[in-house]
Amino acid sequence: MPLTREDVRAAIERAGDDHWQALRRYHEGAYPASRPTPGDIAKAEAERLNALGLNNDGELRLLESRVEPLESTVRLVHVFENTKTKARQETEPFENYG
Repeated sequence: MPLTREDVRAAIERAGDDHWQALRRYHEGAYPASRPTPGDIAKAEAERLNALGLNNDGELRLLESRVEPLESTVRLVHVFENTKTKARQETEPFENYG
């Protein structure tokens, strides 16, 4: 089943309020310039993770998504958990939102 924007948003919120606030500050801090909204980034990340095929493994569950603010962008890392073995794996950091 494909990951959705709502799945990624919930994963960011599970990582802690600071992570969602980092996305909000990234968007709002560029005013009057336009940067992607937190919702736009959550949607793009869902699409990116689906394109990587991470939605195809029925044993993987998106546990949390971490956001790190950088000078001109944000870095996202997603943590998946294997539902059978409970092993966790992280995606490579992604920061193409400048």
